[in-house]
Amino acid sequence: MGIHTALDTNGALGQRLADAELDTIDLVLLDIKSWDEGHHRQLTGIEVGPVLEFARRLAARKRPMWLRFVLVPSPTDDPNDIAQIASFTASLGNVERVDVLPFHQMGRFKWSELKLNYMLSDVQPPAAEALAMVWSRFRAEGLKAY
Repeated sequence: MGIHTALDTNGALGQRLADAELDTIDLVLLDIKSWDEGHHRQLTGIEVGPVLEFARRLAARKRPMWLRFVLVPSPTDDPNDIAQIASFTASLGNVERVDVLPFHQMGRFKWSELKLNYMLSDVQPPAAEALAMVWSRFRAEGLKAY
């Protein structure tokens, strides 16, 4: 029908999609929170392995992908972790761009309305220098980072 389809995912359940289903998706927006297994589990409650395997599977099927990386001061700003994600992302060959998303507090009210403890209430958005460092790390791997 000519309708562009996009999947926005953290990739953890990617194994549930059949290859034929992947082939109908025009673009995948994939979030990778951390390269380190223990740190990824601490941040998300799940293993990073299925996320990385889904990324490899998309690359093998040559499905266009945009990586999305949320930069949160302290939880996701480790230079070594970012370097590993950048290197992995560049190795895939199907990543069209990297969107570095700076943390913000705009959704804070949702936690209150849901009566949930918001653990990032004291976290400030990343400094411009931190964003520039992350962009440069991805760009050093030959990726288009914004």
